[in-house]
Order: sequence, then structure tokens, then C-alpha cells
Amino acid sequence: MNHIRKILAAGLGAGLAAITAASAADPNPKDWNAVKQEARGQAVFFNAWGGSQNINEYIAWAGSQLKTRYGVTVNHVKLDDTANAVSTVVAEKTAGKDTDGRIDLIWINGENFASMKRQGLLFSPGWADQMPNWRYIDVENKPTITVDFTIPTDGMESPWGGAKLVFFHDSAREKTGELPDSFRQLVKWTANNKGRFSYPAPPDFIGSSFLKQALSEVIEDPTLLQKPVNAQTFLETTGPLFEQLDQLHPNMWRSGRAFPKNYPAMAQLLGDGELDIIFAFNPAEASSAIAQNRLPDTVRSFTFSGGTLGNTHFVAIPYNATSKAGALVLANFLISPEAQARKQDPQIWGDPTVLNINKIDKEDRARFEALDLGIATLKPDELGPMLPEPHPSWMTEIEKEWTRRYGAGN
Repeated sequence: MNHIRKILAAGLGAGLAAITAASAADPNPKDWNAVKQEARGQAVFFNAWGGSQNINEYIAWAGSQLKTRYGVTVNHVKLDDTANAVSTVVAEKTAGKDTDGRIDLIWINGENFASMKRQGLLFSPGWADQMPNWRYIDVENKPTITVDFTIPTDGMESPWGGAKLVFFHDSAREKTGELPDSFRQLVKWTANNKGRFSYPAPPDFIGSSFLKQALSEVIEDPTLLQKPVNAQTFLETTGPLFEQLDQLHPNMWRSGRAFPKNYPAMAQLLGDGELDIIFAFNPAEASSAIAQNRLPDTVRSFTFSGGTLGNTHFVAIPYNATSKAGALVLANFLISPEAQARKQDPQIWGDPTVLNINKIDKEDRARFEALDLGIATLKPDELGPMLPEPHPSWMTEIEKEWTRRYGAGN
């Protein structure tokens, strides 16, 4: 598509130029038939985390469905950090490349969404809730669908999965004492189980999430986390967090002098018997890993009775995406009952749905009812309260201070 547009832009006559200008207009999701027609033949470059084989396979399945049903080719650009995709769009805007961008869809949430929204890097507001499958979204019971890390989504990103922080352990390798029921108890637990816990170093998403969970528990006034961080009082406010981390790190895996690269590396340490407790942002992650023989069937999940972080993850379209129509078709398919039920299957991924099951028809509801969520998946009433995500500015400052205290060379 890019080379065709460049040829037309070079000038092949007024008639062709007029056609080019018309085709460059943003698609309107209210006219879905026109969106599908424009999308046919397009290639969508979907920038999404590529660190998990089962997720990569799910995205590949979705791409095969798009190709067969809509004539859209999906290219999964595998990321290790979503911020890299944001940087690409920033660089394109700085260079004045306001059309024919290299990224059509991004798997995103939190601080990266806030950054793109603030800088005007996203496709126009309201597209997400105008897609046909939006009618199934559970906006009534999931407030994180319309507010992402305290930032209103304004229809500029489409939800495609739920998340809640859950811990899990191998019940066949119980050590000293009971399982911890809070971050402070976890710190004490490591004193009696030295070297048996760790977490990925920030800015890895799951490692940063662990720090946010810890801060949400120990901060004196949790309501401060729902507002932008105050740089003048930051060190005082986060003092309890770093005091606890100072106690935790010497008792962690490798005495806190090294950290797992990411969640897959941390899960491998559990599977290899080097760690006893790890965590994920997916209540079905342990069951999914068991089903795919990545963890032993003695692994079980647990959570903190006081609550753990919860959020929604989304896809967003950059303002300068080349294939906006194709991106819309992919985003809409990802929230279809078929795609959502497949994604929630622990044999496939195990990622919780964003749909309200009562809104879908009987046949589609049966897909969900038939799912075996696995032996290690907690029931909804066992997950405990959901703690809200802090404002994105908190994570930026926490990562800086963490690196200063515990990063490379310290």
C-alpha cells in the first residue's frame, strides 16, 4: 500500500490524485460496510508484546481469521516493550509523517496510552464504541474499560482483555510457614524462605506492576495515587515502599543482585524449582501454563485478601496509521464472542473476557459455559477486591527511583 500511495502522490493526473485524496480519508466506523470494503486487501501491522508463545499463536489465529473472512493481512510485530512502539509514532510525528505510519494497531494500556493521548498520537475519539461488537462490552460492571489508569479512554482504545494480579506457587514444594496474604507478609515470608522469590526489574510491565501493588498497600493515603504524582513529596510518600524493598531484596533470588528479565523468565524459575512464589496479571495464567505443560500440575493460585491491582488491556490505532480500516476490522474481531471465548480458554491463552455474557446470544454464551478454566484458576469470589491502578505519572517516578537505588551498577 505504501508504494502505491507514493506513486499516486508523485502525480499521475488530477483524476488519480482525487481518488488518492478520497482513499486517504479516515474510515467511519458508523458505516461498517464501507470500513470492511476499504479494509479488504490491506495489511495491518499489529505491534504487540511477543514474549509468550501461546499469545503469539492466538494472534496468529486471529490473523488467519481476518485473512479468510475479510481479506486483511495481519503482521504481528513482536515487541518486548510497548514504549518502543510509542517512540516510533513520536518520531514519525516529529518528522511530519502524518500519513503512511509504520504501525496500524498497538496492544496498549496505562502510561503508554496516557502518553499517546497527551501527545495527540491516537486515532480520533469515539471509534471504539462505534464498532459493531462494542454492544457486547461489559461497561456496566468493569469501570476499567472506560478509565485506563485514571485516564478516560474516550473511545480512543478498544478493550480486548481483563487483568487482575494473582500470585501462584507450587503446592508440592511448601516451605516455612503459611502463604503471605499481603506485600508486608511477603517480605516477612522471604526472610524464612531465602532466595525463593523475585520479580522482573522495571520497566518490565509485570515487574512495575508488582511495585505498584506494593505501593498501593503501604502508602499512607491511597487516594493520592489517583492523582498526578507530586514531585516535591514523592520521596516522603513512597518511603514505606522503599523501606520494605530494602528488607526484601537481600532475601530474594540471587540476593536481589539480579532479577528475571520478564514474566516468562520468572515462570521458568518456578518450573525449574528455583522460585516458590511468582505472580501474573491473569487469573487463569497458572491453569494455562499447566495445560500447555509449562508448569507442573501442582501449581495453585492465591491472592491477597486486601485486594490486588486490576485493569483492562486495549488496542489503539495511531493517528497516522496506514491501514486504519483494517485495524478497525481487527479490533472489532478481537471483541467478538468467538474470539473472546477462545482467548479465555486456558488451553489457548486464559485471558479473561471484557464481554458481558448476558448480552450475547445463547449459542455464543454456550462457548463460555463450556470452558474448563482449569484446576489452578480461582473463582470470581476468591479473587478478592480489585485495587485501582495509580495515575501513570507514579510509575514513571517509581521506575526512576528504583533504578537509582537498585539498578545496574548498584
